[in-house]
Amino acid sequence: MQTMSTAAARRTALAAQGFADSRPTGRPTRQHLNRALGRTKLLQLDSVNVAVRAHYMPLFSRLGSYPARLVDDAAWAPTAAKPRLLVEYWAHEASLIPVRDWPLLRWRMREHGGSWRSRSRELLETAPGLVDDVLAAVKDLGPVGAGTLERELGGGVRQGRGPWWNRTDTKRVCELLFAMGELTTGTRKGFERLYDLPERVLPPEVLAQDPAVEDAVRELVRRSAEAHGVATETDLRDYYRLSPQQSRQAVAELVESGELEPVAVEGWSKQAYLHRDARTPRAVRGRALLCPFDPLVWERSRAERLFGFRYRIEIYVPEPKRQYGYYVFPFLLDGELVGRVDLKADRAAKVLRVPGAFAEPGHDLGAAVPELAGALTEMADWLGLDGVEVGSRGDAHLVEALRALTPRR
Repeated sequence: MQTMSTAAARRTALAAQGFADSRPTGRPTRQHLNRALGRTKLLQLDSVNVAVRAHYMPLFSRLGSYPARLVDDAAWAPTAAKPRLLVEYWAHEASLIPVRDWPLLRWRMREHGGSWRSRSRELLETAPGLVDDVLAAVKDLGPVGAGTLERELGGGVRQGRGPWWNRTDTKRVCELLFAMGELTTGTRKGFERLYDLPERVLPPEVLAQDPAVEDAVRELVRRSAEAHGVATETDLRDYYRLSPQQSRQAVAELVESGELEPVAVEGWSKQAYLHRDARTPRAVRGRALLCPFDPLVWERSRAERLFGFRYRIEIYVPEPKRQYGYYVFPFLLDGELVGRVDLKADRAAKVLRVPGAFAEPGHDLGAAVPELAGALTEMADWLGLDGVEVGSRGDAHLVEALRALTPRR
């Protein structure tokens, strides 16, 4: 069995995620978006907007400054000339996935339908017509938000002799129909999901596909392996949130077919698997700020195995108990995670605030500081902010050096 060093595994993982690819020399285009999505496979959605929404940041980390409209048009504003590339569904949490991948999750939609009916018996008995009413209203009004549907359907108000239901039940039914694949996101207004029927969002050839569960899961694990380069079975499973039984069977089949090669990675206690098309560059150069939901670091134990970087999001930790900050971005430099910064986009003051900056032990601050300052300035420019303001928390020398290198315009 081949043995890989941790450094080689790290470079393999970075290349698989697109960090060994050269950045566009000009303004990024739809072609660059497609290339990056070919690496990450999906973009996680998250409602936190303290710095930038999660689905925009991984592309900035890989492409540099790009027009966010590229993502919006690909997901929510298609045209005849530029058809929809992305659709929303539960993949790794709520995610944007390529339209062609939607059929690979139809088995999950059926599972959601079965579990929902058993959990929602009381709602179905209280308002037996609500599901049909929501579907009919979306057909007439869509794309439409849950708030509009509540008003149209009289949520919380008894309508004549009809059923009565709580206002939140309408939203609940919308989300469950979304999970079942009976509704999808037609577009978004701000960050509000506007529901529509799948047949008005997805092309007929996509809707017509319904692969067997085993085939779909194997394809998802294959995509996960491509996105990882080298990974444990647990890593592969987590990317699309598969069950252990599903993942193990698919991994075994991919090993048998030669698409995955069992390898040993120094320092890893679990068996690893190398995708046959993975490449291991001699070096990975460049810098990138990574949001907490970047696929390179969202599996925290993997980030620790690859980089020796212990990372926990502290949004739900009371402020006095936070070690690093509310919304902390790891900083990647030349293939290593060398620091982390707590970030907040203060849109009223038009400044990117850095309440705290922290260096990782054992890394040369002299090389890292100007690169981190440049990355912060680049991010501020991308977000349309006037500059960077560095606070006082963190490593004093790093904070002082960053403050000197990031004067506000």
